[in-house]
Amino acid sequence: MKIEEFQWCPKCGAALSQSAGLKPEGAPGTVTCNACGATFQFSDIESEALVPSPGGARTRNPLAMVVAAVVAAAMLYFGVHMARRSEPTPGITKSAPAPDFTLESLDGKSLRLSDLRGKAVLLNFWATWCGPCRIETPWLVELQKQYGSQGLQVIGVAMDDSGKEDIAKFAKDMGVNYPVLLGKEAVGDAYGGVPALPESFFIGRDGKIVDKIIGLKGRGEIEDSIRKALDTEAAKSEASAQTMRENGPAQK
Repeated sequence: MKIEEFQWCPKCGAALSQSAGLKPEGAPGTVTCNACGATFQFSDIESEALVPSPGGARTRNPLAMVVAAVVAAAMLYFGVHMARRSEPTPGITKSAPAPDFTLESLDGKSLRLSDLRGKAVLLNFWATWCGPCRIETPWLVELQKQYGSQGLQVIGVAMDDSGKEDIAKFAKDMGVNYPVLLGKEAVGDAYGGVPALPESFFIGRDGKIVDKIIGLKGRGEIEDSIRKALDTEAAKSEASAQTMRENGPAQK
């Protein structure tokens, strides 16, 4: 590679011309500054965001400094944002109880997750701007029709900043036949921060998570997870408590 004139030493700022900067005994691919004796790879010199100044001293390229500042600010923002999003819960694992919540539905009513105990729940986090959600939503509509009589209840949680009217229009256009709730960040955090959309949690009749799907998967995979949730049984302790309330404690 040929060293052109008006390149500058990254260490002392002296000009590196073909005659002044390159020493015969230098290793191939390197250049040595006659002013300070420092040796550099060609790539090191080319990567320096330096431009010559009229007085011979080096000055930093203002554009390069602005770009570096923007990149650093972006990295800091996303680093802090993701750390905050992932901090609330260390992770939702299978067989763990599904975090309870109460959210408002599109019709203005409140829905509490624990009130659905005894049903298999497909809890779907989505957003109106999410392209894969548009592909998945018709499948959820069909699966609610197919498995609703067996005890399945699909619940959609809208996790975007669109107004209630936009969310309602999306649901109407898609023919949604299950409750759509207005999501809150705290609920998303309780379920691990919802790193990608769509994201679905499959909750058994006992209120415990049996499976989780992140991103767009095939309809068959969603259906398999629904069957797992339907195959669970309601918590025996709750059934026993109900029996005691109706019949009183068992006589010994």
